[in-house]
This record gives sequence, C-alpha cells and structure tokens, in this order.
Amino acid sequence: MSELKSRVEPEMCGDADARARLGRGELHDPHGLLGAHTYQSATARGVVVRAFHPDASEAHCIVADAAHPMHAAGKGLFVAFFQGAALPLAHSIRFSFADGHTWQCADRYGLPPSMGDVDLHLFGEGNHRQLWRFMGANVTQIGGVKGTAFTVWAPSAKGVSVVGDFNSWDGRLHPMRSLGASGVWELFIPEVSAGDSYKFEIRAQSGAVLQKTDPYAKQMENPPKTASIVSASEDKWGDADWLARRRSLDPRKEPMTTYEIHTGSWRRMPSDGNRSLHYRELATQLVEHVQALGCTHVELMPMAEHPFFGSWGYQVSGFFAPTARYGSADDFRFFVDTLHQAGIGVILDWVPAHFPKDAFALAQFDGSCLYEHADPRRGEHPDWGTLIFNYGRNEVRAFLVANALYWLKEFHIDALRVDAVASMLYLDYSREEGQWLPNEYGGRENIEAIELIKAVNHIVSEEVPGAFTIAEESTSWGGVTKPAVEGGLGFTFKWNMGWMHDTLKYFEKEPVHRKHHQDQLTFSMIYEYHERFVNSLSHDEVVHGKGSLFSKMPGDKWQKLANLRTLAAYQYTRPGKQLIFMGQELAQETEWNHDGALDWHLLSDPDRQKYFEFMKSLGHAYKATPALWRDDPDPTSFEWIDAADSENSVMSYLRRAGEDVAVVVLNLTPVPRDHYRIGAPQAGAYRVLVNTDATEWGGSGYYPVSEVSATETPQHGRAHSVELSLPPLSALVLVPR
Repeated sequence: MSELKSRVEPEMCGDADARARLGRGELHDPHGLLGAHTYQSATARGVVVRAFHPDASEAHCIVADAAHPMHAAGKGLFVAFFQGAALPLAHSIRFSFADGHTWQCADRYGLPPSMGDVDLHLFGEGNHRQLWRFMGANVTQIGGVKGTAFTVWAPSAKGVSVVGDFNSWDGRLHPMRSLGASGVWELFIPEVSAGDSYKFEIRAQSGAVLQKTDPYAKQMENPPKTASIVSASEDKWGDADWLARRRSLDPRKEPMTTYEIHTGSWRRMPSDGNRSLHYRELATQLVEHVQALGCTHVELMPMAEHPFFGSWGYQVSGFFAPTARYGSADDFRFFVDTLHQAGIGVILDWVPAHFPKDAFALAQFDGSCLYEHADPRRGEHPDWGTLIFNYGRNEVRAFLVANALYWLKEFHIDALRVDAVASMLYLDYSREEGQWLPNEYGGRENIEAIELIKAVNHIVSEEVPGAFTIAEESTSWGGVTKPAVEGGLGFTFKWNMGWMHDTLKYFEKEPVHRKHHQDQLTFSMIYEYHERFVNSLSHDEVVHGKGSLFSKMPGDKWQKLANLRTLAAYQYTRPGKQLIFMGQELAQETEWNHDGALDWHLLSDPDRQKYFEFMKSLGHAYKATPALWRDDPDPTSFEWIDAADSENSVMSYLRRAGEDVAVVVLNLTPVPRDHYRIGAPQAGAYRVLVNTDATEWGGSGYYPVSEVSATETPQHGRAHSVELSLPPLSALVLVPR
C-alpha cells in the first residue's frame, strides 16, 4: 500500500460546511469528516484519512509502522489518501509542531458508537437502570482497541468536546459525536485510561463555552479541584456471606440500631495536620467502635462528592463519585466490605431533592435548564439556595433511578436514607403564596416527584433484594411506608420526627414540671402503627445552636447523665428501630462541629466512661431481646401497663414477640418511688435486664436487686404484679427468667 500524495483531490478534504463547523467547535458529526473513509471518484478508489489539530504544522498517518505525510488542507485539517486500500485501516496520527515536539495518537474517529440504540431508547424513556455503565467515562475496548468511551447528555449544545490532561485541556482536539435526537454525545478515545482527569467542554446556544464535570463521573478530584477522573474498579469483595444472608431477612423484623456518622469529623489525625481519617483507616477503627456499642448498622451522611465541606455532603456535585476527601472509590468499597465482614450494615444518605448552583456541575449544564426545572417557582429551593431537579423529564428520572441503584449495586450499600423527602412532595414547601405553581389538578402535590419516589422504592426492592429505603419525611403525609401498589410511597421505614420532637421537649423540662407534659411521651403511640418508624436522634438535633443532648438535659452533671441513660433506654425499648448520632455515646458536652472531631478526651472522665459502658451494655441487651424488635410492625408488640401516672411521672409498658416479653418502667423524676407496684404479664421470676441507675453505669445504685417475682396481686387490669423500688431518673427493663 502506498500513499499517492499527488492524488489528494479537493473532494477528499470533505464538506466545506463541516470543516467550518469543526473549526468553530460546532460539528455534530466529527466522525463523518475525520478518521478513515472509503473514497471513490472517476480517477481514485481507496481510503481517505482526515485528522485535525489547529496548532500542528504538519501531520503523518502511521500505517504498519510507516509514516505517510498528510496534505495540509487548511485550518488544522490534514488529509491522506491510500489508493486501493479498504476499511478497516489500522492507523494512527503523528502531529508535528513548530517548536519541534510531536504528538502521536490513535485515530478515534473510525469506531462505532459506544452506546447502542436500545440504551438510547431506554434512556429517553427514563427506564435505563444501569446508566453508569454507558454514560460518563468507561474504560473499555471497541474494535479490539483499548481506551475510554465518553458519553454525555447535552441536547441543547451546539458542540461538545472532551478535555483533559491528555490534550492539554484544549477543547478543539476531541470533538464528540451527537447521537441524533437523544441529545447524547459520545467519543471513544484510545489513549485515555484510568486515572486521567477530564471534563466536558460545551458550546451553548448563547455562544458561551462551558467546562463541566461529568454528571456520571465515578471519581472526582479532591475539592476544591473539580475535574472528573476516569475510574476503573478492581471490584474485590469478601462480603458474599453477608449479601446472601441479607436477601433472606426482613429488616422490619430484625434488630436495628443505627450509628449515624459524618466521616470527616468522627476522628481526626492531630499528628498529621488534624486531617480526617481515610476510608481504610476509618473502616478498622469504626468497626471496633460500632461492634462495642452493639449497633447493627452505620448510617453515613452523604458520601457523594460535594464542593462545600460545610454542607456535610447534602449539596452534591458528583452524584456517582464517592468523595475524594478520604480516598478513592475502591477505598470506599474496602470500607463497606470491612463493615459487612464484621456483620455491620451500611446505610447511605441519598440526596435526590436538590443540587447546588456551582457553575462547574449540573446547573445550566448545556447552557439550558437541563437537570433543573426552568421555572424558579419549581426549580429553586428558597431555604438552601439550591436547584430542584426537573422530575418530569425522563432523562433526569433515569439519572436519579440509576444513581440509587449505582450505590446499592456497585458499593453493596444496604439501604438508602432519602434526604428531605417533604421538600420533594410539596410544590409549596417553604414557599409563600404566589411563590409556587400548582400541579395540573390545582393541588400542591409534586406529582412527578411522587412518581419518582415510588419508582425508586419499587425498583430497589426488585433489583436489590434485601436492600431497603428510609424516608426523612417531616410532615403527616399518609402512607410513606405503605407499598406503592396500595397507594403509598413504598419506603421501608420513616424517621419518626414527631416522636423525636416531643421526646426532646419533654426531657428538656425540669422534672418538677414533667407531670404536666406526660402526653408528650404517650401521644406518639396514637400514630405509631400508621407507619414503620425509626426513632432518630440525629445530627439535626445537635447543630445550629441547639446544643448537645447532654446540654439539653436539666439538672447537674449527675442528673444530666441519668436523664441521658433513661432517654436512651426509652428510645431502645419502645416500638420501632433506633438511630443515634456519633457522640451520643460520649455524652458530648458541646454541639457537633464538622470542622473538628468528637470529644474523645471525655472518656478520661470516669463518669463519661461509665456512661459509655452503659451505652455498650444497652446496645447488646437490645439485640439479645427479641421482644424489643422482632414484632415491631405488629400492634400487638406493645401494650401500655400504665401511662396515666403523670403525678409521679412514671410510665410502664410491655413489649412482646410471641412468647417473649419485656417489661419497661420509667421513673422520670429524681424522686425514688418505693413500693411501686405494676401489673405483670405472667407469674414467675423476672430478671432485671437493664437498670440505668446501676452504680457501674454511674447511677446511685438505689435498687440493686437483680431479680423480682410476680405475685397473684391484681394491678393495672392484670392478674399478677411486681413490687419495685424505682430509682431516681431511671429505666428498668425486666424479662422473665
């Protein structure tokens, strides 16, 4: 084969309009102009190769290790013709520059699209469940050539290019191909591999040139840097036994104590600039701590990449990328795997309600309101200064559904706790009259968001058996945890915000006043079985001037700790699952500060150490007592023994799971109650499983008895009863011996 340079004809240089558009960065089909193409005329038959670099002084087409000079066709376009050749023609291009350096690269314009018609159709319908395998940057092979396939959705763009370290961030060099009406652009680049940084350069209809991070990037630079990084996972897992067991369990009927953590401020490394722990460091230390507390799950505040550390992860810029602050995506996989192998589930906060306005990310992605709703009455969040997804757009729906599945499948996450659900449900959320648009029926419900929520919950249960979802939903919306086929939203659990609010208000009161407010504790049982709840004392209760739980409690230090022990026992023994925020186990004095670490030094205080030991004991006692959790969804699992003794601020109730029972008695004042008799479910001896006033936990030791017997003395409508001496500010949990 030989190049016939003299035979390069004007027609071989391609369409003049296409060449002009290429020079302006507005060519929708660069593959139609560049690369290798069959050519035939009256005098020539073979293959024409076109390459483009606006700064090159000359170019050579490399075929079978032979360098063939290319004809300069003007404005950076170079052409070579091979008489008698046929496709495919294996070749590369070597550009030479005036300063003497050269750049050789494979020809990326002779390969088929990396995304097929079926994928494009499903994406356009909003039904593609594995978009991360096709969109963004994916290391792959096409036609036997190794490289990276880039794909991005930018339907309003005049032109899109891939820029990165591999082309000196020059948007002229790697223009992408538009795949018709789908709005998707794609390009396979052979010389790009894992670890390379990149962005998409988008030419908007306005003429503005935007550099955007990849919405589907699986890894991003450590903030404040904002580039996406090509990622290829090693995908090493050792949690097969955990996943197999998970598939067979009903989380509603299993013990569940969740330890909520902000990974950046749990512990710090003072010896290394006070940095946060990396994923692998955190994995080892957190497992030991959580196991000691008897917790079954860890809930991570959002781990997706976010530019502003002070948002705690709730303003996401990289929905598919674990934050690089603590390591790589594979480091995060190691973290989850380590917890699973230790028998600890992992819940992730997921944020589909909004995203920040940062110009490098989703906002005005292709120069238009692409991911956000165009009307600010629906598209902007007044509280958080963020943008709201356009839930009615199929491609946005597909983005969010795939993102939920991505974390569950690619990182083996066990559950998604969905943030700010209430803001998604209501069009008038946090808006005054005239600041919101009603739905098509004139109502305030956000129909598109509701349908998305239902779809996510259904698809999660279908695609990832054993995984579950939790709603942070603060209103009285009905059926949050009812299946979608029954008219509900389909969540597995809902945070019990009403219980949290009423309970903390009660415990903040001086004990002398509590007798007037006992209904704040009893009221939640009226609606308890309308939903399936998680009793959450989360990060939201210990920030923004609210103080720590310790500081909320009345009285001196002893009374504060006694109140906290009683609060914890109440939380763990009432119906529903429970969540505590990191630091609660230390009786943290100050409110949470994301820029520091927990006050671990408090454990040098003997009183704090005893409180910590109590929290460990309580966690294990809960797990070992099926009456406290196995029949949580069933109203028969709870009975009041006596909720009416407000004068003494004493409450007693029964937890039941079949034949297993537990009796709980709360004395919510610092006044001991001697010879206090309560009804018992059956005759016989009862063991004191939990006594929050025990001296080993820092209590007064007022009632050191370890066992009591029920006698045939009727009380509270029951044939048997036990007589107790109730310690001050205490909870007793009794189980049949």
